Amino acid sequence: MIRKTIFYLMILLSIGCKTPEEKIYSEEDISIIPKPEMVKCNPGFFVFNKSTKFSITEDVQKEIAQVLTNKFRTVAGWDLSIVKENPKDNYVAFVVNKDLKREAYELVVTKNKIMIMASSLSGFSYAIQTIRQLLPPEIESKTKLEHRTWEIPNVEIKDGPRFKWRGLMLDISRHFFDKDYIKQVIDGLAMHKMNVLHLHLVDDQGWRIEIKKYPKLTEVGGWRVDQENLHWNARLPVKAEDKGTYGGFLTQEELQEIVKYAQSKNIEIIPEIEMPAHVSSAIAAYPHLSCKENPIGVPSGGVWPITDIYCAGKESTFTFLEDVLVEVMEIFPSKYIHIGGDEATKTNWEKCQHCQKRIAVERLQNEEELQSYFIKRIEKFINAHEKKLIGWDEILEGGLAPDATVMSWRGVKGGLEAVEQGHDVVMTPNSHCYFDYYQGPQNEEPLAIGGYLPLSKVYQFDPIVDSMTTEEANHVLGGQANLWSEYIPTKEHSQYMIYPRLAALSEAVWSAKNQRDWDDFSNRITSMFQRYEYLGINYAKSSYLIRPEVETNLEKKSVSLTLQNEYTNADIRYALSDSRLEDTPVKYENPIVLTKTTIVKASMFKENTPIGKVFRDTIVFHKGVAGNVLYTIPYNYRYKGTGESTLVNTLRGTKNFRDGQWQAWLKDDMEIIIDLKKEDTINQVIVGSMENQGPGIYFPVVIEVFTGIDGKDFKKAGEVKRPYADNANIELKDFKINVEKHTARFIKVKIENLKENPRGGDTWLFIDEILIN
Repeated sequence: MIRKTIFYLMILLSIGCKTPEEKIYSEEDISIIPKPEMVKCNPGFFVFNKSTKFSITEDVQKEIAQVLTNKFRTVAGWDLSIVKENPKDNYVAFVVNKDLKREAYELVVTKNKIMIMASSLSGFSYAIQTIRQLLPPEIESKTKLEHRTWEIPNVEIKDGPRFKWRGLMLDISRHFFDKDYIKQVIDGLAMHKMNVLHLHLVDDQGWRIEIKKYPKLTEVGGWRVDQENLHWNARLPVKAEDKGTYGGFLTQEELQEIVKYAQSKNIEIIPEIEMPAHVSSAIAAYPHLSCKENPIGVPSGGVWPITDIYCAGKESTFTFLEDVLVEVMEIFPSKYIHIGGDEATKTNWEKCQHCQKRIAVERLQNEEELQSYFIKRIEKFINAHEKKLIGWDEILEGGLAPDATVMSWRGVKGGLEAVEQGHDVVMTPNSHCYFDYYQGPQNEEPLAIGGYLPLSKVYQFDPIVDSMTTEEANHVLGGQANLWSEYIPTKEHSQYMIYPRLAALSEAVWSAKNQRDWDDFSNRITSMFQRYEYLGINYAKSSYLIRPEVETNLEKKSVSLTLQNEYTNADIRYALSDSRLEDTPVKYENPIVLTKTTIVKASMFKENTPIGKVFRDTIVFHKGVAGNVLYTIPYNYRYKGTGESTLVNTLRGTKNFRDGQWQAWLKDDMEIIIDLKKEDTINQVIVGSMENQGPGIYFPVVIEVFTGIDGKDFKKAGEVKRPYADNANIELKDFKINVEKHTARFIKVKIENLKENPRGGDTWLFIDEILIN
């Protein structure tokens, strides 16, 4: 009887209890970014606990192991041991395998231990980052969490990068970012298996690196007049005597600390010291470095064209630069020194006796060859110190220095030209790698320089151009994102522009091209979003945003609205007018056709909950829709909108003045007549306009409305005036002109352009719709 009972109990236990080995993870459960080269899932999992040990073979591996031990100390309160022998079980072992490539690693996880094989510290570091991403996102928490199980699946992973240069450029000149934030950026790069941080330390608007032989570079060049209340390109010129109060710089000791910190994360810091242009901050400190030697102030904002550049004819210029570079090279042990080389307007060289003498003595053909001489001379100096020169693709102009590496930013043309000549290249085309561009609908995004680079487009980036030969492709070191900071004044804004686009770029430069799949990445990125949340990173959720497309049928007086975002087959739902999106959303399947004024609300849904910012818009059908428009003063040919129906088609423009919905007048006033095609009562006219003072777009200063019955005789019905005011933002505004209720068929609208640009130059007037009620 007892034997029978025991037998039945064993059967019940075998049915009701599964051993850990029977739990099987699939590859779909693994959300590692960048995607590893090979992943094989096996039954079971490894559980970290307070007794888990990390077994290392060299002391230098300890800092890598601490990436995880520090995480467990925070979230679980464990002080995990790091030892130099392999325990019996429950450990993570570092095993040196010299047969693996320098940045490659192999990872084998079983229920009793985790084996990491690598030939270098970088390989071990990347393996630790992979284990970090195998753990639940909660591992990133900054506070202790109770009752959590810290398990990872039993897997075998073989992995390594496709490219050896996987970088991010951080501009700390246009807006200054301190040591602590730079370290945070380094942490983010390490998490994504990136290995280069390119620091843009010098530009017109600020010199950010201490040079002890030339203290005025930071005493004067590190500070500018604070005009942060104005748009970057609408800031006023400054004089040499104007005292700067905005700025800052990094001491050599701080930079050495940053370099050491980056090295511990297997990240190389490449310093950029601009030359011969983008150096107004240096010339403000030492005017003799320029051709004219005139005292200047450090610019507070945009400078174009860039004419205050180093004099290429004076020996004192090269003495200064060599002195600076010596101190730079003592701080940065990097293989490369970036010298900029871009956007030099050479008009001063054309008139400078020193530069013209240099051209004659060196038997140069022109100023382009003088720039080539300049770069080649600096390269010889850098090479003599066992470093390599790298510069923007303008260094190709006039002939490329013999051993220079090109950073191709103006598309891929410069990169193609460089590899054809047998030079190494880092691809960073603005089309796919400029993180200062907008990443979502401009109306919903913080101010940016312009452009449009959504997450999905970054993911499409490939440093290899299809037309390259195998030999040429071998000269492509990799790719890099660039975050210029003209419009990025804060740490939070900087993070918003970096993440999650850095995740997409990391996969583009790490993973094999045939492994990359946008839909697969879309599933994995949600786990990374959770990690960003725990880390307190202000990442952009722009990929969730609804991107509407609107078409108007003027004959039927109807609007067709298409809703989409970056994700394939996204669950988008919407509600119209008084319906609440949270209560009664309609699943979007086909374009929405509207024939009357309607409020539209829409969002992507996940687990029946809206995620990201809710899209809201009101499509207004007013009395002027489909009316005939006569332009007394024609619009500018560059901004035609959708044609002569633009102002009466219900379609509103966005903050992107190039979106095709705006008509514009350059310097001219605007005057139009709208024929309603029948007499109707009116009591209000609304004029939609934009202000973006950077490119010279200003609100109207006066709007007048006239009405009539026959189209010949008009009577003034109302006006509004709006005096000029400084405005650092891009702003859309509806100007409302209320009129006494009366009957009319023709409405004449006259709008006065500002005409005099406070900063100099022309003024634009932009109008998207004239609504008649």
